[in-house]
Amino acid sequence: MMKRFLILSMGCVFVSSMCAQSRSPEEIFKQFKQQQIESYKDFRKEANQKYIEFMRGKWDWFSSETSIKDIENDIKPMPAPSAPDKEEIKGLKKEVLEHGKVVNAYRKQKEQPHPLMPITENGQATQTFQFQAYGTKMEVRLQSGEKYKLNSAAENDVADMWMYLSSKSFNNMLHDCLQLREEHNLCDWAYLNILKALSQQYYGENTNEAVVMQAFLFNQSGYKTRIGRSKTNRLYMLVASPNTIYEKPYFKIKEEVFYPLDYQESGLYVFAHEYPGEKELNLSLEKVPIFDMATSDAHTLKSKAADSLSIDLKFNSNLMDFYYSYPQSHIHNDEMTKWTIYASTPLSESVKKQLYPILKSKIEGKTDVEAANLLIGFVQTAFEYQLDEVVWGKDHPFFPEETLFYPFSDCEDRAALFSNLIRDLLGLNTVLLYYPGHLAMAVKFNEQVEGKTFLIDNGEYTYCEPTCSSYVPVGWCPPNLTSVKPVIIKY
Repeated sequence: MMKRFLILSMGCVFVSSMCAQSRSPEEIFKQFKQQQIESYKDFRKEANQKYIEFMRGKWDWFSSETSIKDIENDIKPMPAPSAPDKEEIKGLKKEVLEHGKVVNAYRKQKEQPHPLMPITENGQATQTFQFQAYGTKMEVRLQSGEKYKLNSAAENDVADMWMYLSSKSFNNMLHDCLQLREEHNLCDWAYLNILKALSQQYYGENTNEAVVMQAFLFNQSGYKTRIGRSKTNRLYMLVASPNTIYEKPYFKIKEEVFYPLDYQESGLYVFAHEYPGEKELNLSLEKVPIFDMATSDAHTLKSKAADSLSIDLKFNSNLMDFYYSYPQSHIHNDEMTKWTIYASTPLSESVKKQLYPILKSKIEGKTDVEAANLLIGFVQTAFEYQLDEVVWGKDHPFFPEETLFYPFSDCEDRAALFSNLIRDLLGLNTVLLYYPGHLAMAVKFNEQVEGKTFLIDNGEYTYCEPTCSSYVPVGWCPPNLTSVKPVIIKY
């Protein structure tokens, strides 16, 4: 469709240029650019008009499906391995262990969804509306005076509000929302919740108008969004995702999975029509959101390994709140991919600036194996081990920064943190190792290493146990796991 507009626009410029030979190339290009912008506007306007027409039709009833549980909650966790005596450590010999299936969770990072056409600012002088999300002050151009009021939650009334929001008067607001996504480094989940905060603070919590506004902004930003109505005339927003999200009811609509937000019903009348170019919300988190700083008290981390490393770290409490609210999920219909979201999320620049210079000074001049042993000693002994079931009541994986922040952690948290440190500070490849009730990891060193190893894709990966009662070097594997074939998780 865009190509058709582009060709027509270029044709118009070509004809006009033939009729006015005296015009400069700059003038011709300026006219072409303006015609292209107008074509973009017309295409988006036409798409919204057709979408609104479908919205006025009868919405179909869909029953929601029961939420999917995390299978880890049904598996008994393995206690933290006890460290061996010094003689066993000295006697480490290279031994290749067998492994189970290899899960390749790596996917090239996709561009975030974007609007059907570029959103052009309307040039009108408008008021600004300030709101707050994750402790961060934000602002968009939006009139704070008289607000649109839904007559009901019926199809025609929702369509009327959508048409109202589709007018060019709200282009600036949508443009500013997309700017916030870029300026604050927002992943899809963070952006969704920023729009929720904006809509609820503008219209009020639990209002149907706030639901329509959030759905409109998310939809016009390029995301696959649906609206549903309960039998009690409450509106809900639904979002599509390739991730299987735990403990959230969902809908199967035209063979796609949609998750309703803040949902407490058994079914909905859903407007299920597609919008051109829409894409799913992705729960990968390969960049750290930028929120206003709410500095925590200093957390002192002391390694009990031979290096006696002591580090004081301060954190952004707003970022910690964001991580705490992040939904657990897996992708590609494989539960083993659950931990890759955590292990692949980097530390914030603020924490890196505090932590990395100290760690780099400790590993300077050491071989990769020596450096890895120093780092694993830090991860093994600077934190108190405690099962998630005891602290949180259920499985609750940490992002690496959370492991540094909270006083307790378990195997999956330490495996994610250690993998992060190895990749960042040594530039080595890592994989996660899943055993029923336990998560460890392995490192692909570029030198000979004694101890337990795995052959993966013709490469040699050394077993590492970040969770232990005291320091043990890379290559040591708990005896009860040597005969168990772990799932290899590449990411």
